[in-house]
Amino acid sequence: MEVAERSAAISGIGQSDVGRRLGRNPMELTLDSCLAAIEDAGLTRDDIDGLATYPGNLIAAPGFSAAGVTEVQDALRLNLNWFSGGPEAPGQLGSVIDACMAVACGLANHVLCFRSVWESTAQQKGVVPGGGSGGGNYRASGFMSWTLPFGAASAANWIALFAQRHFYEYGTTREQLAQIALNARHNAGLNPKAIYRDPMTLDDYFAARMISTPFCLYDCDVPVDGSTAVIVSRWELARDLRRPPIRVEAVGTALHGRPSWDQFDDLTTMACRDAGPMMWSRTDLKPADVDVAQLYDGFSFITLAWLEALGFCGKGESGAFVEGGKCIALDGELPLNTGGGQLSAGRLHGYGFLHEACTQLWGEGGERQVAGSPLLAVAAAGGGPLAGCMLLSRS
Repeated sequence: MEVAERSAAISGIGQSDVGRRLGRNPMELTLDSCLAAIEDAGLTRDDIDGLATYPGNLIAAPGFSAAGVTEVQDALRLNLNWFSGGPEAPGQLGSVIDACMAVACGLANHVLCFRSVWESTAQQKGVVPGGGSGGGNYRASGFMSWTLPFGAASAANWIALFAQRHFYEYGTTREQLAQIALNARHNAGLNPKAIYRDPMTLDDYFAARMISTPFCLYDCDVPVDGSTAVIVSRWELARDLRRPPIRVEAVGTALHGRPSWDQFDDLTTMACRDAGPMMWSRTDLKPADVDVAQLYDGFSFITLAWLEALGFCGKGESGAFVEGGKCIALDGELPLNTGGGQLSAGRLHGYGFLHEACTQLWGEGGERQVAGSPLLAVAAAGGGPLAGCMLLSRS
């Protein structure tokens, strides 16, 4: 089978300052990461002929997006042959997958992809993440008009329903779920850019306040300000750039179930159930070949769902797979979320996982670097009805 995405490669990455309530102009953060990625690839702004982002400037809630395609194109004075930005995509990495397709189709040579957030500063200013400004005139629309009357105002509530069902069906426990948070905190302690680096014990985890059963505070990601960018280049051009290119081996974007946060046909899993198998259908490689996994942890249970969807364990077996934390540690069978994930390093909303996957494949993880020169990594982002994943190979 001819796989279009293998015509694409990651040629450079960049990241701005990442922190809590930085108070910096969000466009500054965006341009910092974009310029860093261009330099990292050994390119100039004149080389960039494509631009992609998620979700663009279409989302009303301040903090969830810092800039759209047209704003960045204007600020960097880019001459574009192709661009894409919008909220409806297969997970946050959908914008990068779009870039891979654009490169494969010959619409662009080098696509700058970026994702920026400033949710931490926005929350400090009293902004409600779901929209509005906390006043009494907010009126829900769409699916939230059905969930808000029942007190389910947040993805913390919606994803908790999936976790509870998984607990009920398969005997998953909070002790097992805790390993996602504990592993993230350990790895964050080795990442100088991570937000929370202090050690955390199982007792610390259980002492934290409950947010939405079975999630406690440490099962929820950390709002931050920051921006991440990557360059997607045509493979034949990437080979001549500064870095050894990271090939896009396969992607997964499928959605077969209902596009719903709370009405999916199987409430023990999510859209990742469909995206994961699609990715493996596009390559001869297998889950056992993967050296490092960066799997979305907007809430800890989402990572369990991705572990099952990507075939790293059987259906309903993710709790047992992570129990004790040994298997997912830096020196384990499947090093997981090596930079600390969103639970401890900060919610960079999907792009942080791709950045960390490339960092590991290029051997630049410092104290958190996985031993043995990893060759194959998977990056996956999205929860609920959003899911996209990428298999990356260091050629």
